[in-house]
Amino acid sequence: MMNIHNLSISFQGEYLFEDITFKLGNGDRVGLIGKNGAGKSTMLKILAKEMEPDTGQIAGDKELNIGFLKQDIDFVLGRTVLEEAYEAFTEIKQLEIKMEAINTQLAERTDYESAGYHQLMVDVNEYQHQYEILGGYNYQGDTEKILQGLGFKREDFNKLTDTFSGGWRMRIELAKLLLQDNDILLLDEPTNHLDIESIIWLEGFLNNYSGAVVIVSHDKMFLDNVTNRTIEISLGRIYDYPKPYSKYLVLREELRTQQLASHKNQQKQIEQTEKLIEKFRAKASKATMAQSLIKKLDRMDRIEVDEDDNSVMTLNFPVSIIPGKVVVEAESVSKNYGNNQVLKDIDLLIERDSKTAFVGQNGQGKSTLAKIIVDEIKYDGYLKLGHNVQIGYFAQNQAEYLDGNKTVLDTMIDAANETNRSKVRDILGAFLFRGEEVDKYVRVLSGGERNRLALAKLMLQPFNVLIMDEPTNHLDIKSKNVLKEALARFEGTLVLVSHDRDFLQGLTNKVYEFKDHKLKEYLGDIDYYLEQRKVESLREVEKRTVIKEMPKEKKQQSYEAQKKLKSLNNKLSNIEAKINDIERDVKKIDLSLEINYEEVTSQPGFFDTYQKKKEALQELMQKWEDIQLEIESMEA
Repeated sequence: MMNIHNLSISFQGEYLFEDITFKLGNGDRVGLIGKNGAGKSTMLKILAKEMEPDTGQIAGDKELNIGFLKQDIDFVLGRTVLEEAYEAFTEIKQLEIKMEAINTQLAERTDYESAGYHQLMVDVNEYQHQYEILGGYNYQGDTEKILQGLGFKREDFNKLTDTFSGGWRMRIELAKLLLQDNDILLLDEPTNHLDIESIIWLEGFLNNYSGAVVIVSHDKMFLDNVTNRTIEISLGRIYDYPKPYSKYLVLREELRTQQLASHKNQQKQIEQTEKLIEKFRAKASKATMAQSLIKKLDRMDRIEVDEDDNSVMTLNFPVSIIPGKVVVEAESVSKNYGNNQVLKDIDLLIERDSKTAFVGQNGQGKSTLAKIIVDEIKYDGYLKLGHNVQIGYFAQNQAEYLDGNKTVLDTMIDAANETNRSKVRDILGAFLFRGEEVDKYVRVLSGGERNRLALAKLMLQPFNVLIMDEPTNHLDIKSKNVLKEALARFEGTLVLVSHDRDFLQGLTNKVYEFKDHKLKEYLGDIDYYLEQRKVESLREVEKRTVIKEMPKEKKQQSYEAQKKLKSLNNKLSNIEAKINDIERDVKKIDLSLEINYEEVTSQPGFFDTYQKKKEALQELMQKWEDIQLEIESMEA
């Protein structure tokens, strides 16, 4: 499908990767991994032909369709969710415009016997045939199914995209890619803005996808559930194994252990041989033997041990001053977004030095409550911060607040004050921004690099309460571990919003579950919470739906609904059969027209009969669409 040969690219004289070669084939689901800044997003841009490599070739099948989900997207304002999603069907939309124009002419013209009228009928038939082949009669239903799978509700379909957050816009962009007939999907951090239900749905979709998929992600579970191959970019090289992420790590470590052992044995042989050469070189009688040993060393294939990129950021969160015993006190806090009730009559008490986790499905109010605590949004009720409370806040979309037109260094200097401005370069160095990297513009940074910069910026303010909303988004796995260790050492008050069980383990001693506008308190760590909920992972908590015994009236309604659904499906099948019959007749007539136009059109009442068949076909198509929509609404 696609061959990548000797690919190299450099920035400011240093190679990001050099002479990389691999292939992509049907059914390949590749996890592209590596530390932040290793070149993962750059690799996707090269594969998508949005960036030219310095050297190397990319060869692919003719008419290869590539879909690319980027971390940063641009939307045309003024479109609804459905209108934006329909942008995936460029050819279909163009055909709709052409058919509408011709049908308007056919309705207005009366010169039924003219060659021009005949040509219009031939054209509209050809367009309808293309429309059917491209899936024109199914694309609207497919679009709605994909949008619902990604978490949208029917009432969202006609809302403007302008009213949605960046995360929800990313879902629309993902929906467009999944709706297109792409041979290769390139997905850059697709799960960052998805809730658990949507992630599980996406996993199912990708597992049934027949083309090739290349995924950049730091979600270990997602990679393990979806990928069948792992390519790691490290120190300019790649390591390619036909295994998902966790199994790849085991194989990679086994290989490195073998390399180390073989390298050690070879070094012993080399040392022994060199000693013999020195010994024999001094004796004339042994000179020939010495030369033979030298040639043997020259011919030896030296075993190389794969280097590991162990560079990680240095992170510590010092406490500014000691606050009062009560840090946050809330009573009857409520929050609505229009008609959408998110929180209702919430009571909350957070004490000094406590470590708290906010968990629950997306949309249940976790981020909303975090924003209320830091006074970022208005609310109803009462909330008070304790004495000497200084809050450090890391928002879920923290990186979006960075100015892309500033350099890394300018971003930090502008956020610093007189007391810590001199420490800016040291802080940046601790977050792996060293040398010329501080002169990079924010807009060219990867998602992980932006998150690291946002964390570095957080270090410039004093705080004793740290609230972090999904802080691990975009961070590579090593950086996640560094962040976790720093939070474990933090001696202040901590509130974490996260759905990552591995990350939360050992960090918190209290859990608040958000569900149905309310909070439920669990006095223990994340493992205690999951034990109480009788589940093994946060995924199960967020996707579980409690099924209650239906009352008799509901059962009766359910039975009636099933009968109606069965009746509608039967009607749909009958209409589909009639559509097939009429389409077959129309195709026969069209073929006759092409062979002998004058003889066929001279038959009495030909054009009336032909037009009636076309009208009947349109009517049946409309009925089919109406019934299909009714079925989908009952199944939703």
